[in-house]
Amino acid sequence: MSDRQQTPPPTVRLRRLAALLRRLRAEAELTREQVAGLTGINVVTLYRIEKARARPQKRTLAALMEAYGAGEAQRADLLAAQRIADDRSRLRPYGAEPSGAAGTGGSAGSAGFSEGYLAYLGFEAEARTVRAYESMYVPELLQTERYARAVIRGVLPDAGRAEVDERVRVRMERRSLLARADGPRLRAVVDEAAVRRAVGGPEVMREQAEHLVRIAREPGVRVQVIPFGAGAHAGMAGSFVHLDFPDTRDAELVWVDTPAGDVFLDAEEETLRHRSLFDRLRAVALSPGDSAALLAGVGRAE
Repeated sequence: MSDRQQTPPPTVRLRRLAALLRRLRAEAELTREQVAGLTGINVVTLYRIEKARARPQKRTLAALMEAYGAGEAQRADLLAAQRIADDRSRLRPYGAEPSGAAGTGGSAGSAGFSEGYLAYLGFEAEARTVRAYESMYVPELLQTERYARAVIRGVLPDAGRAEVDERVRVRMERRSLLARADGPRLRAVVDEAAVRRAVGGPEVMREQAEHLVRIAREPGVRVQVIPFGAGAHAGMAGSFVHLDFPDTRDAELVWVDTPAGDVFLDAEEETLRHRSLFDRLRAVALSPGDSAALLAGVGRAE
């Protein structure tokens, strides 16, 4: 057994703080070296903060916010995240405002993305494996542009065209993760109800079904469908995403999007429970080959 002291994995809130700081630096178009010159903060320290390896002191955070030109709301959010960065509580809703379904609420960003949803996008981009279970619609990483637009318009009937366009753009950009050599593997389980629901009309659904069949052939993607014939199953309680990461020091993470807000879980008992749940859902789902046959039939029927 090693005598070295083991550093505990970063909490979800520390990860979130790191993701917010990375995003602010990117928006300010500054390199770490430039930030170091502006603030006097060591480049190594900046790296550790942005990788959630270190919790910034309040004065360090103040200097970074000043360098990045953070607004009042952003400063309040960052300071709140810094205060509770080491908290390992089970339920982790983020943002002062409810986020709504599919990361649709809050007040951050031009499209109204919640800070919790933005944090999730950062976690997703760094994940080794994304295990997504969806019962109501096709998982976001697998949506075509027209299907995504129809879903967003349905979930957000009052959203303006610019907001819908921005949300669709972000969703389409996220699909590029699956083509990256270092991108996450996607394991998706979808209830048949999600692929039968006529979102956007027959042509949109035909295109979406064909896309699912095609992308499921990619080596890093696996798609399985739970058929109606499976009857009641454990996934009927709701959708979720389970993430694990290349660095084994990073705790696994579960994200649940609810009308009351984004919920992040990183307690070991919760991540193990959801991973076990995902395995049970895969077991009751059709095999990838049979799922592809079902999806091909959906495309022809529509």
